[in-house]
Amino acid sequence: MDISLHQVGKRFQRHRVFKDITYTFTSPGAYALLGPNGSGKSTLLRVIAGMQQPSAGKVTHTDSNGKVVEASGVFHSISFCAPGQEIVEEFTLREFLGFHFSFKPLIKGLSIEQVIDIMGLTAAADKPIYDYSSGMKQRVKLAQAIFADTPVLMLDEPCTNLDERGVGQYRQWMDTYAAGRLVLIASNDPREYYCCTHHLRVEDHL
Repeated sequence: MDISLHQVGKRFQRHRVFKDITYTFTSPGAYALLGPNGSGKSTLLRVIAGMQQPSAGKVTHTDSNGKVVEASGVFHSISFCAPGQEIVEEFTLREFLGFHFSFKPLIKGLSIEQVIDIMGLTAAADKPIYDYSSGMKQRVKLAQAIFADTPVLMLDEPCTNLDERGVGQYRQWMDTYAAGRLVLIASNDPREYYCCTHHLRVEDHL
């Protein structure tokens, strides 16, 4: 999937977040949306994902055949992870992954049990997620996105709440399972967007 922005802008009441962004994200490729806190990179990522509507301009999603994907079909093509994203914490990890991957398929060749093992959370697989530490919860959020078999992967500050071991695990997952996809990462931390060869600075469009 390729994603094109055409003079895209966003404002909340009188506050302009960004304006006049024209850019194409081409698959496969890894792109970083850069900017300091409050610059609008998270908002831009949600606009690109179709979670928010732009105040101006247009976002176009096209499949590998160049056909425009309608808004109703974009959800099935995108995996998303963000710090404020809610997960069903009453579920155990095994229950949550089973529920999530009933909507979006796992990467071929993987099972839920293998994903739990890769996460290093086998011992906690049957505990409710609300008992997890903040770092463990972030690993759950990352796993439901990275291990989904979707052409597009969007991550907002993916290393939030991760210690150095967790950051290393994130990088290993990305190196192994994100290849060949369109990857967009909103961040101001080089550890998070280390894999991105293209950079879009949101503050250049204020």
